Amino acid sequence: MDLKSKKSLRKEIVEKYKNHVSSSKVKFYKKYRMNFIMGKREGSFIWDIDGEKKLLNLHCNGGVFNLGHRNRELIEILKESLEYYDIGNHHLMSRARAELAEYIAYLMPEDLDYVIFGVSGGEAIDTAIKIARGYTGRKKIISAKGGYHGHTGLALAAGDPKYREPFYSSSSDFVQIEFNNIKALEENIDRRTAAVIFETIPATLGMPIADKDYFRTVKRICERKGALLILDEVQSGLGRTGKLWAFQHFNVVPDIVVLGKGLSGGLYPITATVIRRELERVFKKDPFIHISTFGGAEPGAVVAKRVLEIVSDENFLKSVNRKSELFSLYFNELKRVETKFVKGLRRLGLMMGLELYDEYSGPALTKSAYDKGVLLVYANNDKSIAQLLPPLTISEDEIKLAFELLKKAVKKAKYLRYLLKII
Repeated sequence: MDLKSKKSLRKEIVEKYKNHVSSSKVKFYKKYRMNFIMGKREGSFIWDIDGEKKLLNLHCNGGVFNLGHRNRELIEILKESLEYYDIGNHHLMSRARAELAEYIAYLMPEDLDYVIFGVSGGEAIDTAIKIARGYTGRKKIISAKGGYHGHTGLALAAGDPKYREPFYSSSSDFVQIEFNNIKALEENIDRRTAAVIFETIPATLGMPIADKDYFRTVKRICERKGALLILDEVQSGLGRTGKLWAFQHFNVVPDIVVLGKGLSGGLYPITATVIRRELERVFKKDPFIHISTFGGAEPGAVVAKRVLEIVSDENFLKSVNRKSELFSLYFNELKRVETKFVKGLRRLGLMMGLELYDEYSGPALTKSAYDKGVLLVYANNDKSIAQLLPPLTISEDEIKLAFELLKKAVKKAKYLRYLLKII
């Protein structure tokens, strides 16, 4: 395709997107000269539609691409599954769903034995809250200020005002407290509380790491008050932190675990709400009281089972931790050189938050990194933090390349930060 044809194609796509998907997004990306349209994608990289720009992906859509873009093994498994399966029927029993649920239960501790499938993280959170309310007979839900659980009904209500108030989704039944603050929990939890829900590592808040005993204390308080503990591992689960489940770092077993994003292998949407055996009684009277037409679609279930086999392998988890240490070494060097811009690194495995100078620094680095060939995104509820979620399959050479590009990006970001601050 010649240059003229490429430009024509780009213009056509942008117009269609503006007219039928989101005019505001088109305006935003044009303003910041980030008019990227996804084309080819492979491994740790994505290319623009015309092949002119290439980005090393250190965001991975919040961990969707844990095993890289277009993982060849998973593609072949999906193709094979389509020779036999279609989406299936949520009213009927399914071998693919049964085998995936059994394997999830096997990988979970204690009696986290039942799995309800969905297609989005928000749906899976909604399901978790529904079950907590149905089981306890209570309505109050406590979540973290600055946390994020999705844009659907109950998930949205558990999130920050910025996301819920434009849609009139605030409710007095939902209370937000400071994360990693036991006193705040004790002051707000009561006999009306159905559940406390936290991301094990709150990504949109900038990846703060809780105190080692925080979640165990939260669980004890929940048990004392008759409430349930829900941990959202949509981003932090599936080997992201160097352990299969992030809650394993904190020696706690929640009552409900929510999984998503990376479970899809980046190929077929699937999420899971995993509950303790006792909680399944919510469905005893009427097993059809909760359904999801596309939840646990059979080709997705086949892919997800293989994803779990890969990320639960001991050697795979060891490799995640080795790469985490390598990132830390490079970041220490970056911090030494750029002391007036880079402050530190929040890190648990390959779930990382780069601590920057101030709230202008995250947006500045997001833009400058893009210009230098790296895709990363600042934390929306703490703009002084740049989220780093590289593929778990990233190579050591690609990690080295990331820092060569980031060193250049930081130099430009210091100037952009100054411009953002004075605008």
